[in-house]
Amino acid sequence: MLDIIIDTLLDSLKLIPFLFVAFLIIEAIEHKLSSKSQKIISKSGKFGPLLGSMLGLVPQCGFSVVATNLYVTRIISLGTLIAIYLSTSDEMIPIFLSEKAPLSTIITILAIKFIVGLIAGYLIDLFIRKDKSKEKVNYEICQDEHCGCNHNHSIIKSSTIHTLKTVAFLLIVTFILNIMFEYIGEEFLSKLFFKNTFISPFISSLIGLIPNCGSSIMIAELYLNGTLSFGATIAGLLTGSGVAILVLFKSNKNIKENIKILATIYLIGSIIGILIDFIILFI
Repeated sequence: MLDIIIDTLLDSLKLIPFLFVAFLIIEAIEHKLSSKSQKIISKSGKFGPLLGSMLGLVPQCGFSVVATNLYVTRIISLGTLIAIYLSTSDEMIPIFLSEKAPLSTIITILAIKFIVGLIAGYLIDLFIRKDKSKEKVNYEICQDEHCGCNHNHSIIKSSTIHTLKTVAFLLIVTFILNIMFEYIGEEFLSKLFFKNTFISPFISSLIGLIPNCGSSIMIAELYLNGTLSFGATIAGLLTGSGVAILVLFKSNKNIKENIKILATIYLIGSIIGILIDFIILFI
């Protein structure tokens, strides 16, 4: 057990410099582009899903929350919102970069998320129309979630806090996984998460829906440890949009609509994950 604790601490703490630099870059991008992104997406019109999928890929931790607020006030379409949710990467990029994952893998995942978000967004807008209201946007929701919409905070301070929170989740996830690998074994762990079966994407998509950065951290770590298949990883990363789902249920009073949105994201993530694993199996 002592060895497990030491390994967990070393594995997690050594990532701090890489995570801090990654979040520093993300904060800088967010400060630079956040207000512009809001204006672009609010005036996107028919190009909403396209621009939403593109902007969702940019590592801005609060953009999905802003998009949620824009949808609740009917400034953007449902398809645009879904496109942003599906393309948002949350903590995936910092974790993959800090773990020195192949750049080709990161690009492939981002490309898949962009394409899925784009197609799903336009299909949803094609079949579902929502009337726009004249309500004003209320960014208090965004401020309450501390997502970075307010630019008065220090980049260094925000990056430090974000790094520490991520490392805390990493410590928990890594510790649990190390115990499983040590006492249960990798083969059983793979079976536990149904690796290489059609059930795996459904489980991973469910994990991705957890409104917390810990879900994307867990999925990324499980994939890097060889526990999740590529399709299941994509499924979980498609459904993961940070705290945006939580904000949706807090700000949108139409609970049935919220559940439909949640179900739509879950089904898209699961189906795409199954298709990817199926294609890989026969390549």
